[in-house]
Amino acid sequence: MFQQDPEPLGSLWLSALVALLPLVAIFVTLGALRWKAHWAGLAALVVAVVVAVAAFGMPVHLALLSATEGAVFGLFPIMWIVFTAIWLYQLTVAAGRFEDLRAAFGLISDDPRVQAIIIAFCFGGLLEALAGFGAPVAITGVMLMALGFSPVRAAVVVLLANTAPVAFGAVGTPIITAGTLTGIPYNEIGAVVGHQTPVLAFIVPTLLVLLVDGKRGVRQVWPVALVIGLAFAVAQWLAATYLSVELTDIVASLAGLAAGVVLLRFWQPRGGAEAMETLRIERTADAPVEDPGGDGGGSVATEQRTLAERSQALSVGRLVMAFAPYLLIIVVFSVAKLVGPVSTFLTGTDIKIGWPGLDGQVLGASGDPVSTTTYSFQWLSSPGSLLLICGIGVAVMYRLTPATAVREFAATAYKLRFAFLTVATVLALAYVMNLSGQTISIGTWIAGTGAAFAFLSPILGWLGTAVTGSDTSANALFATLQQTAAEQAGLDPHLMVAANTSGGVVGKMISPQNLTIAATAVGIAGRESELFRRTILWSVGLLAVLCVLVFLQSTPVLGWMLPTF
Repeated sequence: MFQQDPEPLGSLWLSALVALLPLVAIFVTLGALRWKAHWAGLAALVVAVVVAVAAFGMPVHLALLSATEGAVFGLFPIMWIVFTAIWLYQLTVAAGRFEDLRAAFGLISDDPRVQAIIIAFCFGGLLEALAGFGAPVAITGVMLMALGFSPVRAAVVVLLANTAPVAFGAVGTPIITAGTLTGIPYNEIGAVVGHQTPVLAFIVPTLLVLLVDGKRGVRQVWPVALVIGLAFAVAQWLAATYLSVELTDIVASLAGLAAGVVLLRFWQPRGGAEAMETLRIERTADAPVEDPGGDGGGSVATEQRTLAERSQALSVGRLVMAFAPYLLIIVVFSVAKLVGPVSTFLTGTDIKIGWPGLDGQVLGASGDPVSTTTYSFQWLSSPGSLLLICGIGVAVMYRLTPATAVREFAATAYKLRFAFLTVATVLALAYVMNLSGQTISIGTWIAGTGAAFAFLSPILGWLGTAVTGSDTSANALFATLQQTAAEQAGLDPHLMVAANTSGGVVGKMISPQNLTIAATAVGIAGRESELFRRTILWSVGLLAVLCVLVFLQSTPVLGWMLPTF
């Protein structure tokens, strides 16, 4: 039996620095050495096992068993969700309906900068609210590709857009998890998060325009970016504070979309053709990949004319059928997550498995057995299984033959083969770090900074999500630690636990798991290091904004912003 020790080397700061070595390994191999993500993950996993055994005293067999549980968790449910999401998209392509969806978005605006906001931010936020776990990145990434974005730019745009909605993703799962672990009512945590992430929501649409078309785009498109960002932010704040954590992102995404559609009825930005030309040149120069929705050639004028003609030719029936898969996803997930009896039935089918040889053999620093050695096999309640049901429904709806559906299923599995390996190794790394005590050592070290902890608190959530790819997992790691550190430093536990959740949302874009999902979805598997280099500064910059915000909220300067309980 092994008991975690936050300072096995006799010094907390030295133990924490050694515990950081696996993270350093993955960031260096991805960012500096430009290794493929699966090799970077494997290298970091080896470092984590060595540190667990040599520095933290974990028996070799327990370290290896921790890695196997993490790898299985990475494959199911994490990659199962991504796999079924991309398979569902491939069915729409096989049925020829994705072109109609592309044209349908052209009815709102043919400007690629506006489409980036509508699809990646609003529609992606809705998918995050319902499914989460990488599905929004996979689906919206290929949608932007179909609209003319280069693979790399499409991936970076959706990674940046998938920030503000993450805290309330998967029907509020990260916040509910934090509430369950800390004993703080999760609606109170959600209300505080609702006074932090709206700041991100307000600025992210403008950052997306800057990313797509630079300063020119911001000058030309700022009204719609600000209106959508403001509508999303206000709706997120109101819903989190007064309505429901579970419904927050659904309300916010629909509010942002509605505000954008109304504004675009009376105002359209200029310069859309020039922006599309720039994107098309970039797409042509990028690595050759199959363009999921475009014609692969021709002038921008021809493409824009063809898209406009298709948009005008859309009948109501074709329009409904184009959006039918996503409407089906909304209905299925809403029923599964929000209808009590259905939700209870689905979660009741989960099978709890004590991981052989590991369960009951790892004690936390307090001496109590850790709970993460029990694996939950969510064969029916997993978002991936719900997406599988949706995919079957789409195949029937589009009258695809079983042979076509199976062929696309197999093709998707082959396409994701390296993504499976990457995510399995990254989650194996996370489990080794967590169960050996490395993660707790890092967290305890940061938590010991006293009053400065209010500034550093979001960094814990950022690190947790960067390693695991999940804000839920980051809260599972650090929510209780945040609560304890806050009480010791005389800070509000509500604020610190919320800061962990909010910090996690900007760590997701640099998680190797999410980078792999984005790269694989847009057809550039193996170029995760390039995506990492393009997103790291955005991630760190937004993290700095959150650190300053949380610190000021812990003082009278912005303390008035927070709800009272």
